Amino acid sequence: MIITVTGLPGSGKTTIIKQLSEALHLPWYSVGDLRGKMAKERGITIDELNTIGESEAFTDKEVDDYQKSLGHTSESFVIDGRLSWYFIPNSFKIFLDVDPKIGAERIFEASKKGERSDEESYTSAEEAAQFISNRVASDVKRYQKYYQVDFLHRNNYDLVLDTSSITAEEATRQILEKIPKS
Repeated sequence: MIITVTGLPGSGKTTIIKQLSEALHLPWYSVGDLRGKMAKERGITIDELNTIGESEAFTDKEVDDYQKSLGHTSESFVIDGRLSWYFIPNSFKIFLDVDPKIGAERIFEASKKGERSDEESYTSAEEAAQFISNRVASDVKRYQKYYQVDFLHRNNYDLVLDTSSITAEEATRQILEKIPKS
């Protein structure tokens, strides 16, 4: 079984894929981690990489090709990425939603702990919210330009889950209940 997880920043994607991986005994992959590594190798932030990606396709194509390859060569894994559902159509597709203010708070708190080394250091949740808004707008622009898809359309997914008022553990439990049994 392949499970693809996408969603809004701060919705808990990475935490939840790790929990799903552990519960299902499957390997996990994070496209965000791959893009973060790409940014760090270039000495820039993920937001700067996204801006470059608005005119240079390589910033998306490298990780998108990697996702496609995984979908063709591996039978079972969990992956988070904005377009994983698109590049791995034979997956159970999950969208994690979150109230933007709550997502910004979560990202700001993670930033204070140094958990997001590929991002700006935010001085407030409000500042994080602005960067998140810009990031989502950049994602939408790039994905429309390169693939003519919108990851925000909830009808692309088998399951849409709002994580605003639940813990990552509760979200994982709800997902496990909804995953089709093979």
